[in-house]
Amino acid sequence: MRVLAINDISCVGKCSLTVVLPIVSACGVTCDVLPTALLSTHTGGFPGYTFRDLSEDIPGILGHWQSLGLSFDYICSGYLGNVSQISAVLDIRRRFLAPGGKFIVDPVMGDGGKLYAHFDLGFVEEMKRLCREADYILPNVTEACLLSGVPYPADGAPLPAREIVGKLSSPHTCPVVTGVVEGEENAVYFRSGGKICRYALPNAEGAFHGAGDVFTAAFTGCLARGRTAEDAVRLSADFTTASIFRTAKAGDDRRFGLRFEEEIFAFLSRLNGEGKSGK
Repeated sequence: MRVLAINDISCVGKCSLTVVLPIVSACGVTCDVLPTALLSTHTGGFPGYTFRDLSEDIPGILGHWQSLGLSFDYICSGYLGNVSQISAVLDIRRRFLAPGGKFIVDPVMGDGGKLYAHFDLGFVEEMKRLCREADYILPNVTEACLLSGVPYPADGAPLPAREIVGKLSSPHTCPVVTGVVEGEENAVYFRSGGKICRYALPNAEGAFHGAGDVFTAAFTGCLARGRTAEDAVRLSADFTTASIFRTAKAGDDRRFGLRFEEEIFAFLSRLNGEGKSGK
């Protein structure tokens, strides 16, 4: 199995490719990368970061890959800095996804009810176009609201997660909505076997940078190893939650990401059938 991860490189602050590459590789799957941007740190709390857009490098990279006859069993896209990169990913799917391969989109656009800097509603419309071509989409609550047109809930209001999953579903697209906080639980809502399912684990207070990237990487690795989507959701949620609680217990500066390395052996033992995922 060969996975292509399309995402940015943040040199400091574990997220994007510096999370996806080690986790997918640890699953026993070849992980190739296509960087979309190079940053000195991620943008969540580090002032004065540098940013280099790599859009101009992508056509040359793709041309070389095509000359080598490369194809990928799974293509997973994350942070895309502009609409031209969305068009490039659609082209990559057409040219490089192997027959029967799966296309996974983490529609990175915002969090906490707000779009990230430099994105606008035009970008959201283009991301919707990308998501319609995906086999799996993995939005957080903010992104799920933007994609479905459901208003972001006011403080304390419940998210109509089942409605959102229904709106985002299609005959070939399975949405997996992460980070749905419900009381003391943090839930994932997804479609499986024609029905909408919920998988919940204890919630840790506050925001944890890079949690979505850890989940996406684990989910992709699980699918590439032949697990069902439902198994992949459960294993990935268990792994991400354990990494969050370990980080919270350590009292780390959360800007630097999750301590996923210390939980990866337990995750891999479950992936390899040596243990069970959570309840």
